[in-house]
Amino acid sequence: MPRPLWTGAISFGLVTIPIKVVSATENHSLSFHQYHLEDMGRVRTRKVCELDGEVLSQDEIGKGYEVAKDRTVPVTDEELDRMPLPTAKAIEIVAFVDAGSVDPVRISDSYYLAVDGQVAAKPYTLLRKALERSDKVAVAKFAWHNRERLGLLRVRDDALVLHAMRWPDEIRSPESLAPRDVELEEGEIERAVQLTDSMALDGISGFKDRYREALEELIAAKSEGKELPEPREGEEEPGKVMDLMAALNASVEAARESRGEEGEGGHATVHEMKSGTRERAAKKTAKSAKSASAAKKPAKKTAARKRTAS
Repeated sequence: MPRPLWTGAISFGLVTIPIKVVSATENHSLSFHQYHLEDMGRVRTRKVCELDGEVLSQDEIGKGYEVAKDRTVPVTDEELDRMPLPTAKAIEIVAFVDAGSVDPVRISDSYYLAVDGQVAAKPYTLLRKALERSDKVAVAKFAWHNRERLGLLRVRDDALVLHAMRWPDEIRSPESLAPRDVELEEGEIERAVQLTDSMALDGISGFKDRYREALEELIAAKSEGKELPEPREGEEEPGKVMDLMAALNASVEAARESRGEEGEGGHATVHEMKSGTRERAAKKTAKSAKSASAAKKPAKKTAARKRTAS
């Protein structure tokens, strides 16, 4: 089990469940160091006092809040721990709601809640069973990193998961971002729905971090003195505007083709569109766009002849 990040208890009505909080995720990103280009020396960040220029160690650094210019109030960890806050050492459940009523944009980091001692096993299981049977999630408050937070408790397999959440006033409104007064034809909407059906999946567990894999290949090639990997070809040119319906038609057909399906009427499931499929899709899109453009020209000539005849 990973090292606990926090210990406390879940407050569930009159029930108390001692728990340990452990991270539910791992970070597999590759991190870089900064270095001096001339001699490859490491460039490090140091904490320096701006008054005397001394480099400080962590035990010489404290917290403080600037209440006015040139006036800072120091605050110690002991003072923070003694704050009269009921959630200081407890995850206090305050409500139960339907899972679908929670806006996903409010969900932040995730943590597993592990039992802390045998005495916690029964109430822990009781809360888990109650959440499973009611098909609800628990809304809770807890204090962590010098602030009170809002959390969401739910069940994952046989464990309780705590999702840290943002407060309502921390979510920006998207009102000014959405486009307005856009006209769409019904056929375009129906074709877009067909595309979502063609790309439907039962789950997202099969996706991989392709950027990280490519970065590992780059680092390995440089460290071994080999030639650098060639960039992958066949990617569609970004920002290129095409006929919307032609692009939808080509996308649906490409999705079906990548799953080994032909023609109309099939339901395809797409895990990943290969480079060759992207190239074929781009060619189909361009061809469909030209066909659509050519089909419009005779219509204009016909209309002109009608006006002349009248």
